[in-house]
Amino acid sequence: MSAHGHVDLGHTVAGWTGTGLALVGFTGAGVAVCAAWTPGVWIGLGVVAAAGAVTWLLHLAGWGKPSGPRPEADWDWRTRDTAARAGHADCLGCRVGGPRRAAAAAPRPRSVAPLPAADSGA
Repeated sequence: MSAHGHVDLGHTVAGWTGTGLALVGFTGAGVAVCAAWTPGVWIGLGVVAAAGAVTWLLHLAGWGKPSGPRPEADWDWRTRDTAARAGHADCLGCRVGGPRRAAAAAPRPRSVAPLPAADSGA
């Protein structure tokens, strides 16, 4: 049992790859700042931007996870998301991924529960 309870925190191939690339980019940019090497700062920041793009592409390829909880059988970080090809509901990354995904990932109207009637007891 972790400090967060018995939940899936989204450890996926896309998440680990993006985090690793971003860490390398920030470290490189930080070293370049300390060395006063301006091109190195830009190279490091470029790697950070590439980390975001790689993470998004891996998510679209099914190596990420949809929003919300997943079944415990899918918690392994190497589990591929088979629903990713159609797009995830309420997923900004899927909506940006193209018209077919955008249609599948369009926000769904949420049903609103009726408010309880006010008691006018005087």
